[in-house]
Amino acid sequence: MNQGSDVLVIGAGVIGAATAYFAARQGLSVTVIDKGLPASGTSSACEGNILVSDKELGPELELTRYSLGVWHGDLGDHKRLWEFESKGGIIVASRESSLASLNRVMAVQTGYGVAVEELDQDALREAEPQISHEALGGASYSEDCQVQPMLVAAHLVRLATEAGARFLADTPVTGFRRSSNRVTGVKTPRGDFSADAVVNCTGTWAGELAALAGVSVPVLPRRGFVVVTEPLPPMVHHKVYAAEYIDNVGSSDGGLQASPVVEGTPSGTILIGSTRERVGFDRTVSTNALSLLARNATALFPFLEHVKAIRHYHGFRPYCPDHLPVIGHDERAPGLWHAAGHEGAGIGLSAGTGKLLAQALVGQAPDLDLSPFAPARFGELPTGEPARHSSSHHPASPQSAEHQSAEPREEASA
Repeated sequence: MNQGSDVLVIGAGVIGAATAYFAARQGLSVTVIDKGLPASGTSSACEGNILVSDKELGPELELTRYSLGVWHGDLGDHKRLWEFESKGGIIVASRESSLASLNRVMAVQTGYGVAVEELDQDALREAEPQISHEALGGASYSEDCQVQPMLVAAHLVRLATEAGARFLADTPVTGFRRSSNRVTGVKTPRGDFSADAVVNCTGTWAGELAALAGVSVPVLPRRGFVVVTEPLPPMVHHKVYAAEYIDNVGSSDGGLQASPVVEGTPSGTILIGSTRERVGFDRTVSTNALSLLARNATALFPFLEHVKAIRHYHGFRPYCPDHLPVIGHDERAPGLWHAAGHEGAGIGLSAGTGKLLAQALVGQAPDLDLSPFAPARFGELPTGEPARHSSSHHPASPQSAEHQSAEPREEASA
């Protein structure tokens, strides 16, 4: 038996790293284990979004705004470590119907305190001179930010260990230790680990891990591709995406969806996304998806037609059917906690998720109500009491209403 801890975090992606860091900051003894290395899963195959612009009204937007405050506040002194960029985001509408819908969304968001500015054609071209002449207008979101997610995970694990946590790589979980119906630790090839609280931060694999504990957490993989261009002088100055992206982000459609998302990086490369599809853990490269990315990007920024793509890659977002993450204590398996299912918003929501979960782990009332994210919403409690289900309010969105991206973010040294 390995030494016990107050908290055992399973998974060293950005969610697990943030949870470990804030739990250690609360004075808890923390052990972090991962079947690989920090950021070796979804966190290494996403672009590092911290977005307000694509969030529907409701619990996710509230968590987004809270998390943004944590990024700027609690983690503000560390921004340089993970290439934090307050670059802002721009949504572009190229059809009259999309522009009308976007204007309705902006009106609703403004009423809830979201910082958004309408851009007419002239203002849009001033902000992004290379944008297509087909673009009719847009919306500018100054709060949208960007980080390098692999650096976030690596540095938060390091900061957690400096605060007293310990990290063990190459330590997959094979089962749970229990006392009666309570989870008291995990089993691994390196021995058993005991803990007062075990936190499932395994991203796309959270459902499989939860099943080992006998509970249902329906987190599913949603595949997404990105194309990376050759390095260029600064050509795209914000994260720029078409209004249709918001529709696709919130969709429950399992088929291939694609909407243009284009942004520059500190290295000069341009990232082109985004696609999403539910194909399980199939890592096959889809030429159809890559072709759609290229066509969509050149429609938004015509200059890209003459730019070389140097590579592409893809990953899996942890998707929940109701588009809300799973955060908090699992009443169906006392001692087990979850922080997973954030889909493409995981990087942005990680800071807030980690801090809120750490507050709950020490018995404090979290700064934000976690009940909409309760794990037990997915099934019956052991007593037979019906689980409480969450709901969120959906505003009118451009086109209809849908959800997010898993485009990997290029490292500045690439």
